[in-house]
Amino acid sequence: MRSGLSRLALPLVLLAAGALNTLAFTPYHLWWLPFFTLALLALAIQHSKQPRQAAIAGFSYGIGWFGVGISWVHVSIDQFGGLPLIASLGLMALLVGYLSLFPALAAWLTRRFANALPLPLLFAASWIFTEWLRSVMLTGFPWLSMGYSQTDSLLRHWAPLIGEIGLSWLMVFIAASGSLLYKSSLARWQQASFLMTAVMLVAISPLLATLKGWQLSGQTVSVLLVQGNIKQDLRWAPEQEWPTMLKYLDLTRPHLSEHQIIIWPEAAIPQLEPLAIDFLENLDSSATYSNTALISGIIDYRHKTGEAWNNLIVLGKQQSDAERGHYFYGHTNRFSKHHLLPIGEFVPFEQLLRQLAPIFDLPMSSFSRGSYVQPNLIANGVHLLPAICFEIAFPAQIRANFTADTQVLLTVSNDAWFGDSIGPHQHLQIARMRALEFGRPVLRATNNGITASIAASGEIRERAPQFTEALVSDQLPLTTGRTLYSTLGDLPVFLLSLLSLLTAAWRGRQQHSL
Repeated sequence: MRSGLSRLALPLVLLAAGALNTLAFTPYHLWWLPFFTLALLALAIQHSKQPRQAAIAGFSYGIGWFGVGISWVHVSIDQFGGLPLIASLGLMALLVGYLSLFPALAAWLTRRFANALPLPLLFAASWIFTEWLRSVMLTGFPWLSMGYSQTDSLLRHWAPLIGEIGLSWLMVFIAASGSLLYKSSLARWQQASFLMTAVMLVAISPLLATLKGWQLSGQTVSVLLVQGNIKQDLRWAPEQEWPTMLKYLDLTRPHLSEHQIIIWPEAAIPQLEPLAIDFLENLDSSATYSNTALISGIIDYRHKTGEAWNNLIVLGKQQSDAERGHYFYGHTNRFSKHHLLPIGEFVPFEQLLRQLAPIFDLPMSSFSRGSYVQPNLIANGVHLLPAICFEIAFPAQIRANFTADTQVLLTVSNDAWFGDSIGPHQHLQIARMRALEFGRPVLRATNNGITASIAASGEIRERAPQFTEALVSDQLPLTTGRTLYSTLGDLPVFLLSLLSLLTAAWRGRQQHSL
């Protein structure tokens, strides 16, 4: 009995440790917590007798990490999925279990090659490898990656150099180095060297601000972000199309001539674009007359082919010296969402799954995919790199579309799916990290929050309260220059991790052959 309880004790402790990670992210901001929880996981791996035991430790940690950290996903499944509670909880359990396989694999790899490479290097490399897998497998779900928790810590100064994934490497390396203080098999001088390196990596962080690679250009752009606060159950009701469009017009009209760029959120115009051409042409003319540009989300549907795209379109002035509007149906100053959300925007095995439950047959869940690389939007002479909703969590896609002309990162979303949960707060923190990585201000327009303008330093300049009609007005400072991360991306961290793993595998094979 006692042995059974003792076997359960460590997984339960690690589950609790993983759950505590949620407090490291917004809205809680306890950024220091993961260093302790990761150190605990490193200790569990280090003292596991077999790789299998280490994998169980990593899986337990993942259950807590994702079970609490992405619990907000259940809000949409429960409220809009049309499933019994037991079924919606079952789907959440599958998702959490799947995501927990990645820290389990990281733990297994670390224990498997434990004698081939020092723990801090091996654990950090294994972690980055499995986090990369998590970001690409089954279209990818890189949410709640550890580096995002550091947007307000000293380590944030590393972001323009090595990005969020680099911050994750640093966190695991520092935590694993700290774990060496307890019964490590390494020699004392090795323990001391790793601890000193970890301390140095933190200590030099403020100095890295001089290497950020960008500077203020001296120019500003006047922007207005409009938050309509449309209830999710009214979003696609046909009788609500015009009330929704008029609501956005009424919120915007008094301020049309006061701002250079006005932004409405994802699918703010609920009418399909081919049916809304008259509305759009009139809005295009009004915006041009008021010397502004308006960017809005809208669904483009081609009746002949049955294809649909989740789009952003620009109305009004494309260039600051334009005398006429430039909108016509099919004009090129638009962006089509590339990274579609499984179930929400496309359904794998569609013919089978759509018949099983309402969650697999949601409105607007059959979108076509836009190109991976698309031109920046141009609004009143300003070049904006767009990302719709979930896409802001994929820095590689942002980097692929980042050009020398890019002045602002733009992300629009509809987080009404997730109610009053921590999801929208985490979403905003991800947008802040993109500002840090690329040295560009970020504009985030949402249906019901959190709408905000973000400086290139990652600081929130202006924000609107959630669940209310609101306007965010800002005179946004623009920047020039390029960060190291915008040039090299994740390549340095991936190469370091790959080299570490290959070295560990080679040494492990050599040791096994002796």
